[in-house]
Amino acid sequence: MDSKKHHISEESIAQGIYKETVIEDGFFILKFQNETDDNQLFTREVSDDYIQFHFCAKGAGSFSFNNGSYRLPIQEDTSLLLYNPQRELPIEVSVAAHSWVISVLLPIKKFHSLFSTEANYITFLSDENKDRKYYKDARISPSMSIVLNQLINFNLHSSIKPLYFKGKAYELLSLYFNRAENVDVEQCPFLVDEDNVAKIKKAKQIIIARMAEPPTLQELADEIQLSLNKLKEGFKQIYGDPVFTFLFDYKMEVARQLLVSGSHNVNEVGLKVGYSTSSHFIAAFKKKFGTTPKKFVMGLSK
Repeated sequence: MDSKKHHISEESIAQGIYKETVIEDGFFILKFQNETDDNQLFTREVSDDYIQFHFCAKGAGSFSFNNGSYRLPIQEDTSLLLYNPQRELPIEVSVAAHSWVISVLLPIKKFHSLFSTEANYITFLSDENKDRKYYKDARISPSMSIVLNQLINFNLHSSIKPLYFKGKAYELLSLYFNRAENVDVEQCPFLVDEDNVAKIKKAKQIIIARMAEPPTLQELADEIQLSLNKLKEGFKQIYGDPVFTFLFDYKMEVARQLLVSGSHNVNEVGLKVGYSTSSHFIAAFKKKFGTTPKKFVMGLSK
């Protein structure tokens, strides 16, 4: 297993963005974000003593094993749990265009220690199953969806990120194994109604598709057939931010990836994400990242 000591690593892989966050020694969160129009392939070595959780927060992906002879698809709002003590399961995931996959990796011993007093509840942790492989796919609950979106969209000082990610990693695992059928009812009454959830997700898709010229909040509420208040409350419950805060962060991330790719100049990137003047785009980019687009690009070549 790669034993990187830094907290945040980032690289551009064929215009896709891969970020790795170390929660604790040997405990990782990986984010695979593909905002291009093509499938992107991401790979990472994983040793055989690790348990893997994969969550598709947006779009779709496909995991390959045995040199591509075996595939496990993953769709939006679904998860995969993988554990095989008999062989290594390196990550080789094809992330579809405009899709996000988040993975949690940790050693089985570390994972076992989290549930040491409740190990019988997790079937694959029982003594008779400890050497058996375990594959499971499951739906992502609304509560888990909120945490996943918070891991993707966050506004935090860099010194706070490790602590924040650690808390969210544990929260995500807790929600994954929570047996209470009504956990989401208690936490998010609005999200019990699947129709409401579908409408809020549609709202997100609309503003992303029209990010250069987004509708007003009232126009958006009318289009998805929800009241303005329900749109505001529901969107923040699911995605962790108000509509236009989410859109601003999304636009800046798209702009950053376009600049990383080198396929567009600063003016072109600004226009693509909805800024008619370069000065407004430069000010917005600096507000988000603390540097101008030009200085950001210059820093890439160092």
